[in-house]
Parts: sequence; C-alpha cells; structure tokens
Amino acid sequence: MILECELRLQKDELPFEKGKRIGFIGLGRSNMPVAQLLRSQGFDVSLRDKKAMPPIEGFECFFGDGYLENIYEDVLFLAPVLRPDIPEVLAARERGVYVTTEINEYLRRRKGKVIAITGSDGKTTTTTLINEILKASGVKTILGGNIGINLLTHIYEEDEDTVTVCELSSFQLMKICHSPDVAVITNISPNHLDWHKDMAEYIEAKKNIFKFMQSGKVVLCGDDATSNGFADEIKVSKVFTSGTRVLNDGVYFDSEGIYAFGKKILDDSDILIPGRHNRYNYAAAIAATWGLADEEAIRRVARTFPGVKHRIQLVREKDGVRWYNSSIDSSPTRTAAALNSFAQKVIVIAGGYDKHIPLEPLGELFERKTKAAILMGVTGKKINEILHDTGYTGKIETASSMQEAVEIAHSLAREGDTVILSPAAASFDMFKDFEERGEKFVECVNGL
Repeated sequence: MILECELRLQKDELPFEKGKRIGFIGLGRSNMPVAQLLRSQGFDVSLRDKKAMPPIEGFECFFGDGYLENIYEDVLFLAPVLRPDIPEVLAARERGVYVTTEINEYLRRRKGKVIAITGSDGKTTTTTLINEILKASGVKTILGGNIGINLLTHIYEEDEDTVTVCELSSFQLMKICHSPDVAVITNISPNHLDWHKDMAEYIEAKKNIFKFMQSGKVVLCGDDATSNGFADEIKVSKVFTSGTRVLNDGVYFDSEGIYAFGKKILDDSDILIPGRHNRYNYAAAIAATWGLADEEAIRRVARTFPGVKHRIQLVREKDGVRWYNSSIDSSPTRTAAALNSFAQKVIVIAGGYDKHIPLEPLGELFERKTKAAILMGVTGKKINEILHDTGYTGKIETASSMQEAVEIAHSLAREGDTVILSPAAASFDMFKDFEERGEKFVECVNGL
C-alpha cells in the first residue's frame, strides 16, 4: 500500500496548526530532529516506539508493548522503517489522522530544485557524485534524505537557487506523494524482500520517485530490464544511460570514456575510482546534472573523487596485500559489482543477515572472481551450501566474528593478493548497520 496524497492541502499550507497534537512513530534521525523542532515551537508532541526505553523529558512517550494503542494524535510522522499499512495506522487514517513523513513534508514545501536518487545499487555513490559535481560548478547544494542532513529541519537554509540532492530508499519512497524535479533510478534488482511483501511491491515503491512528476526529467539505466519495463509509465522527459550501446541523445560509456549527448566528457583514465559499476554511476550523475554543471567541474571531480566510505574503500596495504572495505554490499548484485572491479581473483569475506534475496548467483560469481571465501553470519551457511553444490574450487572457511574472519584472511593472503569485505547480505544479525560492520572490519585490519 502506498501512502495516499492529501490533495486538499496546498503546497504552502501546513498539514497542522497550533493546537494540533503531533505524534512520531519510530525514533531516529528522520523523526527525532523534527519532533524536537516542533516541541521547541510549542507543539504538543508525542513519541511512540516499539523498543522499551525510559521516557524522554518534554514528550509524552509510548514505548514498548502497546506503543500503538490509543492513537489520539491529529498528525502522525512515520519513520522510514515503518510500513504504512500497519493496522493501527490505517485505522488512524480512517479516523482522519494526517499520516506523513519527514521526506514527504520536505518535498511538499521545499523552495529550490530537488534531484532525487534511488535504486538497488549505486545510489549513494551516484548521489554523492551529483552533489560533488554541482558544488564544483559553483551551485549551492544541500545533501540529505537517506544520507546527509535531515531535510525538513534545514528547509529554512535553502532558497530558490538551492539544489537539494536527496537519496531515497524504497522505505521512504513508499510513503511519499510529492515529487522531485529530477529523478534518477540507478537500477532495480531484488532487495529488502524481508520488508516488502514481494518484488512487485518493491518496484512500485521505487516508481513513486516519478509517479507524481508534472515536469522535469527522469534518468534511467537503459541496460536495466526492470527500469525499462516501466519507462512508458513516465510522463516527463526521460534520459537513458548505457554501458553497452551508443546513445546520441543520452549518456553512455565504453572502454575509452564517457560521452554525453554525442560529446566525449571524460576519458576513462580520468576516473579515479575503479569498477564498471562506477562508470554507470558517473553516467547517471552526468545525465542528472546536465544543464546545471560545467564539463570542467565534472573532470575535476572524476580525477579527485576517492569514493564513498564502505564502498570498495581501500583500508590499507600490508605485506603486499590490499584490504578493501565494501560493507555496503548488502545484496549479490552489489557484491558482483565489487568483485568485478578487480582483474584478479580476490579473497572475499561474505555473509550476514538474511534478507531473503536469492543467493544462488554467488556460486558462479565466487568461482570466477574469488580464490577463497570466508563466510560468516546467518547467510554464511547458505552460501557455503551453494558453493559446495556448484563445485567451487576455491578455499572455503567459516568465521564466527569479524576479528576471526580478518585473521583467517590474513593467514591465507600472499603478496599481491586482494582481500575484500563484500557481504552480499545485510548486517543486522551481528551489527547495528553496515557502517558499524565496516568500521569493525577497518579496526581489525588496522590492528593486524
């Protein structure tokens, strides 16, 4: 179920006024800054969260079991991780409660242009590249959404000349009914199927990024079958990117460089970060900023941008062995992109929380791109079975902790080898998030 738009509200109207009671379901960096701001402005604010915790001073709190009982508020802000079809929330909507999110409210009342980016792979790197290219071109930017600042609480910092660069997850998109000026979909492959009901719902959530657009443009990967499957539904201008064919009216790349609308923009040697997937990211970023950025700024960024933390991040070189942290790789497709960035076979540390994404593609991938696999976490056993079933010829080891995994990799690696943390799974079985997982890997590697 997608959150329905409250069409009776005009863009410059608040969905609540003084005297309205405002509730926030789910604490975190999307909800808490907004809750604190509204409380400071004199609103009656309540907090609700499934996690049992002590009350927070200044708020009416409903924590632990029964946190959704007796919803009395006039306005409800949902955290990204909450589904919009929770029975108690649906019942509140039927009673006339206005249900919204930080991102939805920001998109409704923002002042400048918004470039929003989503996708199963590459959205954070693409988002960061867009922001860096615009900044290098002298454009005033704000970075927010799934990364960066809380956009709604910083809306007063922008003006009509501001370009907000906003990464949006399927969780966030599922609950919006307002649109950006430029939408970018990097690709769509199975992900978050532990949260979404099925792949169809996941795709529908992603499509929300352009569903309400009346003008602007949408950037799509022309090599992604899923995205191309719904291209005809897009009513505004479309720009395609490709790494397999020439696009005179889009952005494409080959082994020599990247070309935009019939003109070569970058030599491949200009691009500092490795990997074919990063050429796709650059192509999308160039398409999104075309008309706003200057070409020399694009080249300056390409020659100096070192990549985003936890995304094929070079941690150190020790005894001739290079260690890379790619903790963000929470799906087989992300792991494939990471491993394919290297010419030689690597030693991979993989496994983690089970998102119920098919892991079978890892059998062929690991045989082709790895010399050893060190498996950990909930999905480690599944990957182990897949590798045995497919006749994997490399070495298979198991580990119960990141420290043990790094020590095993260290014992296996020889001069000239590459070791990479590329889990192909989420982190929630052992860590708070992929950042904590990556930082632990970095700590263990630096401690060798």
